[in-house]
Amino acid sequence: MSTQSTSPTPGLEKLSQAAVSRRPRQGRSLASFERMLVATRELMLERGSEEFTLQDVSERGNVSIGSIYLRFESKERLLYAVIAQELQSVVEEEAAMVRSVADKCSNLKQFLAIYINEYTAFMGEHAGMLRVIMQRASIDPLVSAPGKETAYRALAQTTEVMMTYRDEIRSENARLKAEMTLYLIYAAVARQLALGATRESEDPDVWVKLRPELAEMAYAYLKHSD
Repeated sequence: MSTQSTSPTPGLEKLSQAAVSRRPRQGRSLASFERMLVATRELMLERGSEEFTLQDVSERGNVSIGSIYLRFESKERLLYAVIAQELQSVVEEEAAMVRSVADKCSNLKQFLAIYINEYTAFMGEHAGMLRVIMQRASIDPLVSAPGKETAYRALAQTTEVMMTYRDEIRSENARLKAEMTLYLIYAAVARQLALGATRESEDPDVWVKLRPELAEMAYAYLKHSD
């Protein structure tokens, strides 16, 4: 099965390079650097926003303010580093998840049912960070560009896996149908997890009923002749 590369996209590479002023090389410096990133990620998740200070990072990560400024020119640069790390992790983990689902399936209908369940769980695990990243992306082109690139790469990777069931998709443009199906699934899952929407849009009872039906709808669409 062919898969897309999970090396950083150009935008993600640019974001990562813009983040760090001075990269650590030795063990102790690397450990301190990692604590800065971990502490920042934890605070982003806990606060659900960027509403914290470098002093908060210093105390949480047990690193000095001077050490932080040695690596990052500003809090914004530190956020860039964490966002770049998170986006790269998401695209790599999603690719692995999709391959794992495909390995369990022998047909398209089975793939869709299992994929929707696994994708929902996967997005749920990352939803907290993705909400904060989306907030930043809405005002910062340096974040929005790699965010879009990683989303498109994830779409391309999953589309490639779906194309292994090409014979079951009744369309001359099977790839387009596969992509549109994935957009539909993402839109439904994103709304359920309040990604890009309000928290009030969540309704667990509706989602319990909708999730299996979504697989049936997607399968019917893919099996419908043009």
